[in-house]
Amino acid sequence: MRRRIDGGSSFERDYGYARAVVQNGFVFVAGTTGYDYAAMTLPEAAGAQAEACWRTIAGVLDEAGSGLAHVVRATYYVTDRADCEAVLAVCGRVLREVRPAATIVVVAGLLRPEMKVEIEVTAALAG
Repeated sequence: MRRRIDGGSSFERDYGYARAVVQNGFVFVAGTTGYDYAAMTLPEAAGAQAEACWRTIAGVLDEAGSGLAHVVRATYYVTDRADCEAVLAVCGRVLREVRPAATIVVVAGLLRPEMKVEIEVTAALAG
């Protein structure tokens, strides 16, 4: 059984994707940037964007019947190598006890120039 979870972002509708898909005992969370999707605002600092990413991801995982404690894989996309330490500090604080398989990738850019961080995760369903 496949279940789609929408996060309310206009990006999802406009670009044809779901915030997450639940299938086969896992939650696959799409790449998530630091936008507050209700207000469509974005913090400027990369660390603050990472914090916002994790707030969105945590909410989606909870809605799916999972949680941050069940994350098994994480990929962090950062547009400036100088921001990696700030982003990793946030990720380390959020996932210190979970320690999923993770990768950080420095990319040339994301969809919009103000986006500095995008985080994608896979989590097991709770229970």
